[in-house]
Amino acid sequence: MNDEHTAVGYCDAGAKLANASRLSSQLYQEDLRYCASLPLPWDLLTGSTIMVSGATGMIGAFLIDVLMTKQHGHSIDCRVVALGRDEARARSRFPYFDEPWFEFERIDISRVTAAPRHRSDITFHLASVTHPRGYAADPIGTITSNVMGVRNLLEHQYECIDGELDPAVNNFVFASSVEIYGQSRGNARPFTEDYCGYIDSNTLRAGYAESKRLGETLCQAYMVQRGIRPVVPRIARTYGPTLHPDDSKALSQFIRRALSGRNIILKSVGAQLFSYVYVADVVAGLLFCLLRGDCGGAYNIADRRSDVRLRELAESIGRICGVAVDVEEPDAVERLGYSKAEYALMDASRLKGLGWSARYDLDEGIGRTLHILSSSAHQ
Repeated sequence: MNDEHTAVGYCDAGAKLANASRLSSQLYQEDLRYCASLPLPWDLLTGSTIMVSGATGMIGAFLIDVLMTKQHGHSIDCRVVALGRDEARARSRFPYFDEPWFEFERIDISRVTAAPRHRSDITFHLASVTHPRGYAADPIGTITSNVMGVRNLLEHQYECIDGELDPAVNNFVFASSVEIYGQSRGNARPFTEDYCGYIDSNTLRAGYAESKRLGETLCQAYMVQRGIRPVVPRIARTYGPTLHPDDSKALSQFIRRALSGRNIILKSVGAQLFSYVYVADVVAGLLFCLLRGDCGGAYNIADRRSDVRLRELAESIGRICGVAVDVEEPDAVERLGYSKAEYALMDASRLKGLGWSARYDLDEGIGRTLHILSSSAHQ
């Protein structure tokens, strides 16, 4: 991994990782322009209202930035409705509250009776607990977000169908995960969309993977019974400059600690071999799924150039930032939330068949992440 974008002197103030100063970064603006100029039928979005749950998360924030970039360039004419539980967090994330194309709605979509008050033509369901401490500390919330949340939004999408948009346009994107593949059954090969790995459902950690699986099945049920047109991107382990300060995923912790000048902490020997993908490429994949994917189809979002063992990843970040890698035992809460998978590589051939390809390999993506976060912290 090269150190072209060496990051030094980063102050680990959590709020600064979450705020909108990323938008002043030239590299971040390049990422937004890349996604906003994808060769897609953007005109299909004209006149639509696009609802995004999990708006302040790593992927949601970047997606909204892309959609607003398209609005500012007058490339599309649509409205963005951001759903979230915390308006203060949303205001720290987004500078769009006074713009006519943007609306924030405060809602906990996982509540049994939750129903957005705004109508939507297209929904991106990105809300989920996505990090180990969250799985362990709030297992019920993890499951309900992935089950009740998707059910509530599917039902809302059904209520909003009015025939005004092209009926061939997909209207529901459910962000699923590499976690649905569970542990490899011993046949070490990149997972394709028809692969079914092993999940021990009688564990706390299974709540995330099993609820994502059920969310996918709900999408199929609403497609057949209610006429929803869903697509299901399955996303590799994601990183990028929109990471949130409370994200306890291993790579997010590596980045946060290294930028603050602290040694990186590995909670294992780091032999796990996983697929990773930069957030700009994830959002590009979501847009390809929406605008070119088959109704009801599942698509892996991953890049073979970003397949790496966890220890190698930690050591690469450490070299860039000039810190060491230490190994420590996980605490009890962390142990409950950690995946036991040792191998989770994904085959993205199906998505590539739609015309998508990852722009950034792991070196470039990590370099951009460190540079953007470091420069944003000094704004």
